Formats: sequence, structure tokens, C-alpha cells
Amino acid sequence: MLLGKKIVVVLPAYNAEKTLEQTFREIPLDIVDELVLVDDASNDKTVELARSLGVHHIIKHEENKGYGGNQKTCYNKALEIGADIVIMLHPDYQYTPKLIYSMAYIIANGVYPVVLGSRVLGRGALRGGMPLYKYIANRFLTLFQNYVIGQKLSEYHSGYRAFSAEVLRKINYEANSDDFVFDNQMLSQIFMAGFEIAEITCPTKYFREASSINFSRSVRYGFGVLNTSIKHRLNKWGILKTKIYQNKIDRKII
Repeated sequence: MLLGKKIVVVLPAYNAEKTLEQTFREIPLDIVDELVLVDDASNDKTVELARSLGVHHIIKHEENKGYGGNQKTCYNKALEIGADIVIMLHPDYQYTPKLIYSMAYIIANGVYPVVLGSRVLGRGALRGGMPLYKYIANRFLTLFQNYVIGQKLSEYHSGYRAFSAEVLRKINYEANSDDFVFDNQMLSQIFMAGFEIAEITCPTKYFREASSINFSRSVRYGFGVLNTSIKHRLNKWGILKTKIYQNKIDRKII
């Protein structure tokens, strides 16, 4: 716990056998109360390794539900076990678990309800091996999103995120896509619900075992991001009423 807040780290996993242990060893278990790993029908020994490491809650999807579908299970379980702060950490060791302290501290002190680990603040992205085309796309999409949505994030595409339980109970994340654009839809929902988002500089690592989407899926993701941003603005103007922005007030899972 931190300042009386229960901290749960969720690990959306897919074929993470080669990197899970390294990620696990750096998680600060002195403040993290429970770990939730959701395995999205991996074909390796991710689940067996998680059990041997002592991960508290392990859920295995019998069929692959996609990156967004995996997160839905993660957040539902975290709320079910009484989390006050939920931190999503990819078990592929692309993001350092050592930032969990800082991210949790910001939320536990009531400074911000959401914290992102930004690869773009500083020079972490390219130095960590992010492909140049992904970096350029990241910058273009972020510029577009900031303009259309009316915010000033350094990037919208980091997978390292921390949320207060209040945020997760309010936004309708279950209505989001099961694919990679889920992440972007969540940020749009959070802003639409009136919450603010903090960012901290986060180094990143791109290597063979780290998860990454190919070029064609990146293109599809990019168009999904543009679509989400435009819908955000149209909902703000009252021209559209999109289901994902219908907040679940005081949403509780018992």
C-alpha cells in the first residue's frame, strides 16, 4: 500500500515467457499489494511461469480476445479485488517497473488521477530503439489529437499507464474496441469525463522479444486514432452521441 491506497499491477500478457520474469523481478512489491496477469491464449509457458513466480491472480483466456479485450479483463479483476490504484505494466520489459513508485505516488497524493509513462518526453523513444517510422507517426498523431481534442499530451500511445479506481469505475471502457485502439479510446474517455492526465519521462526498450505490431496493423491503428479524435470532437459539439462516452457513474464490481 501507499498512503493507505491499495495498489494493483495488471499485466496483459501474450507469449511473454521470455520477458515476464525480468519484468516481475523489478516490480516494487513493497508497495504493490497484488499482481493480476491475464494471458490472452498464449502458445508458450507464460501461465506456468507466472504461477512459479507467485503472481497472485492469473486468468487465462481460452481464445485470444485482443489487446483491448485483455485489458478489459485486467481492469475488471483489479476493481473486483478492491484496487484503489491500478497500474498497467506490459510484461515484455519494454517499460521499466521502477517507475511504479512515482506513478503511484502522484495518484495516491491526489495530484492527478491518471499518469502516463511518456517515451517522448526527453529522448527515450529513439534512443531506446523505436523505429523511425513509428516515431514520426507518433508525433503526427499526437499533434493531430492535441489539436482536435484540445489537450497537450506529449504522446497518446504509451502502454504504461496508472489510474485511480474512480476513473476506471466512471468511464465505459468495456464499450471500447478489443484491438490496439482501445488505449486511445480510453484516453479520449478520460478527457471527456473531465479528468486530467499527468506524464512522466519513461525510457523504453525495443528488442526482439518486446511486443510490437507490424506495419499494416500500425496503419490500421493510426486510422483508428484519427477516427477516435474526430468522434471526440463531434461528441463535444453534441453532433454525435457515441456509446463509449456514456460514463458509468459509480460503477462497482462486487
